[in-house]
Amino acid sequence: MPRPVPRSPDQKWSASRIAYELQAEGHSVSRRTVSRLLLALGLNRRRFIDPSGDTNRIPRKITTSRPGHMVHIDVKKVGRISDGGGWRVHGRGSSQAKTVERRKNRGARGGYVYLHSAVDGFSRLAYTKALPDERSATAVAFLHRARAWFAAHGITCIERVVTDNGACYRAGTFARSLLGARHQRITPYTPRHNGKVERYNRIIAEEFLHARRWLSEDQRRDVLGVWNIHYNYHRPHGAAGGNPPAQQLRAGVTNVLASYS
Repeated sequence: MPRPVPRSPDQKWSASRIAYELQAEGHSVSRRTVSRLLLALGLNRRRFIDPSGDTNRIPRKITTSRPGHMVHIDVKKVGRISDGGGWRVHGRGSSQAKTVERRKNRGARGGYVYLHSAVDGFSRLAYTKALPDERSATAVAFLHRARAWFAAHGITCIERVVTDNGACYRAGTFARSLLGARHQRITPYTPRHNGKVERYNRIIAEEFLHARRWLSEDQRRDVLGVWNIHYNYHRPHGAAGGNPPAQQLRAGVTNVLASYS
């Protein structure tokens, strides 16, 4: 097999290419070892050694100009809380923790709750519901609820729905439920393309899921609605100029109406 033509010095070789070239010179080094060395040297990403190279590889900031322009949707899977509290209350070696582990091993539906969330990319207004699974029918029903919830807050037109490539979002039933909105699925294994809802998921984890010890799944589900009100109407958001998402939304809706007057 002929050896490929070497690249110019200002271009990056992949770990596989480096391992191949070394093997051709009589040095047997695995690709995994090369990857570890590149990481240790800070050369594992193209922009570190070739910032002036192909600009198409540099992530571009995704911006929205009006409410409803982009609505980001995602599902976060969390462990179900058993009655009386889980391991965070009783400890990892407790009988409650072992019961939860056995329930998880019997199947994901019995051991997990799925937080479906929709975030308006302009205002960061967010709607979240705790649901039993992430099947397509559940995702479609959630989208209908989210559309009605956004409409009640003044977002009457959703132009684009951004999701990952989960099976529930690839289903034909989900495509038919968009009602004219453009469905944009992100590049596989690139969660930053849906970064607004990914960041929201992290806020949920830090400020809600792990902020207190829960004694039952029903308790956590009830408090989720209260926390959603706090997030949307009271919590300052850095991306909204320090304003709560609801205040940012009102300003955006006012600007949109003014543009049509």
